[in-house]
Amino acid sequence: MLLLFAFLYLELSLLFLSLHPKNLPKEVYIMLIIDSKDCENIDKALKKYKKKFEKSKTLLQLRSRQAFIKPSIVRRTQVLKAVYKQQMANGDFES
Repeated sequence: MLLLFAFLYLELSLLFLSLHPKNLPKEVYIMLIIDSKDCENIDKALKKYKKKFEKSKTLLQLRSRQAFIKPSIVRRTQVLKAVYKQQMANGDFES
């Protein structure tokens, strides 16, 4: 069990190694906690960890912080995504 937590901590610490701690917001320091029973398999615990890690969107935040994107471009992409979703919902396809 201790090995599992050490592995998870090591993986999280490697993700944030390139960023300076002073520039990080406080929510980055929150650790993912996986409740595992003593008889539970390590593979199941890793599967739970991966799901929780994806839901927290930590990796997406890390990648988005690597480069600055202007707010106008962010808004433009959001509008284009909304238009695309609306076209998919209505069945309007442009060929």
